[in-house]
Amino acid sequence: MSDVAATSLAPVAAERGAAPIMPLSVRDLHLRFGDSVVLDGLDLELGPAGCTVVMGPNGAGKSLLLKLMHGLIQPTSGRISWDGHPPAAVTARQALVFQKPVLLRRTVAANLDFVLKTRGRDRARLGKLLDHVGLAHKAGQPARRLSGGEAQRLALARALATEPEVLFLDEPTASLDPASVLTIERIVAQARDRGVRVVLVSHDIGQARRMADDVAFLYRGRVTEHAPAAEFFPEPRCPAARDYLNGNVVV
Repeated sequence: MSDVAATSLAPVAAERGAAPIMPLSVRDLHLRFGDSVVLDGLDLELGPAGCTVVMGPNGAGKSLLLKLMHGLIQPTSGRISWDGHPPAAVTARQALVFQKPVLLRRTVAANLDFVLKTRGRDRARLGKLLDHVGLAHKAGQPARRLSGGEAQRLALARALATEPEVLFLDEPTASLDPASVLTIERIVAQARDRGVRVVLVSHDIGQARRMADDVAFLYRGRVTEHAPAAEFFPEPRCPAARDYLNGNVVV
């Protein structure tokens, strides 16, 4: 995988002449499905740079929080503000990569070209993007024949093709082999270093230690701790977070 193209893959807002969409402010966010309370007065503030890793036990609302911030679903109540704008106003300046990517029944190159074309991006970048994620040699192969790690790298290439300012990642390396995990982490880290704001949901504590600039810990529908990674991992303040990091069951 080449690093040569990294500097041309994800232009930041300043280079496009647009005002940045960060910071992010989430205030008193509630999400209910019938009688089930998923998010219960959640508050979160994110600054303009770095990688925030969102952690917490199953059912804490991590994936739903990403979808809310991205504007895919609407909260029951509360406010999400991207530098004063609602999620719907900035959705096109963000990208979301799911745990299980959905690929078109086309070649690897055609999957990427479709995104470049529909989003009005420079289609000449296709080769650089594929080279950047290590899939140039697979360009003519049907995407359905990719391995799990390769499919996720293609999903990342499609996300980067949109030139996002914010990249949401929902457990992008779950069930992948260690080599694939590190490759994807490297691609994400390069995007972060380029100026893309990264928000990553992960249950992998090792990955969180490698990737996080800060950690938001969700428990029972709220952010019970949000701290720099250098403070969170050695000595989390939240008892649920301590149990989580120690491998104990959190209920």
